[in-house]
Amino acid sequence: MILIFFASGLQAQQTNTMIDLDVKIGQMILVGFPKAEVDQAVLNEIQSGKVGSIILFEKNVPVKKNSSYAALKKMTWTYAKAAPLFPLLISIDQEGGKVNRLKDKYGFTRSITEQEMGRSKNLDSVRFYAEATAATLAGLGINVNFAPVVDLAVNKDNTVIYKAGRSFSADPDSVTMLAAEYIRPNAKYGVINVLKHFPGHGSSTTDSHFGVADVTNSWTEKELIPYQRLIAAGKVDAIMSAHIVNRKLDPRGLPGTLSSRMVDSLLRKQMFYEGVVFSDDMHMQAISKQYGLEESIKLAILAGVDILCFSNNVVESEQVPGTRVHAIIRSLVDRGIISPERIDQSFNRIIKLKFKDRQASEELLKNQLDGMRRELDELKKANEEVKKSEVKEEPKKETPLPAEESGKKKKKKKS
Repeated sequence: MILIFFASGLQAQQTNTMIDLDVKIGQMILVGFPKAEVDQAVLNEIQSGKVGSIILFEKNVPVKKNSSYAALKKMTWTYAKAAPLFPLLISIDQEGGKVNRLKDKYGFTRSITEQEMGRSKNLDSVRFYAEATAATLAGLGINVNFAPVVDLAVNKDNTVIYKAGRSFSADPDSVTMLAAEYIRPNAKYGVINVLKHFPGHGSSTTDSHFGVADVTNSWTEKELIPYQRLIAAGKVDAIMSAHIVNRKLDPRGLPGTLSSRMVDSLLRKQMFYEGVVFSDDMHMQAISKQYGLEESIKLAILAGVDILCFSNNVVESEQVPGTRVHAIIRSLVDRGIISPERIDQSFNRIIKLKFKDRQASEELLKNQLDGMRRELDELKKANEEVKKSEVKEEPKKETPLPAEESGKKKKKKKS
């Protein structure tokens, strides 16, 4: 029996110690899969509790005439149904424009870039496309969107943000306002939004997909403003870390995802953020080429990252199954490098996110309490039965047989 206690605001303050460590670790792992069909290996990882989240790319969308929607829905349903204890997070990068997995050529709703939304004279464009995207994702069973991007479009030579049209504006006030409007319909449809890329990728001159992106000399504190204001307004479901190097924030030169200075000290302690932090893709070369697999996993968790993303979608990067990531984390805990308490911190934040809907949380709590009462009643009855069976009964005295019957028995014996 798993019991989660919800305090005011339905926050998971404590989890039952009966939850296995391996289950908790599994909730911290997100993986991608190779084709537009259910991957049996990933399905097994979900069923065994070794993976708690998956991610979809365009390659995972079945190309079927007039039926891509139904085929993709069947796939997500199969994965979701396999999750044994907690809901599966099924994620996607559906920003719009270039970063758009559900294209209209497959029959999905047309999308536009954040840049186009930001250039609109009013908020109607944001409202329309955000609502259309949220409704589509919810219908498909996709419950996490790695959007909106709240990076500032401050560097026009930036290939990964500005030139890709992925930013609303260079102005932090505009980005905050438009991002808040983008988030609104997602909350309505139960889709989790993930702001990215903390603490700011808009001033970079290189792409962290292909190597180190150092923003030490170009980053400014105004890039934190959208995060600060949206966190204060209670509009942030989750945040994605960036793999950027920023020696203003971490003199050691660790990428944001691996930096406790950026994630724990800045985001959590100074900006009072208590929610889930997703890593950007751990396959990106800013991480994979600079750090070994175990070292990057260790540093990310110690930095305060809750869910490690292994998309298995980056060219020339080694495919890393969820079971391998799980084994590494378990080994780090067993060797005392990462404490069980640190795993509990992430686990509690993830479970709170998965049950962030008030009604779902209350129903979960009620069902768990009812189940625990039933189990206690059954245990009590079982104990009573054991006690009864252990009581030694006095041996019964044999009743003497009537003489006639006794004689008959003797005759039988003689014959």
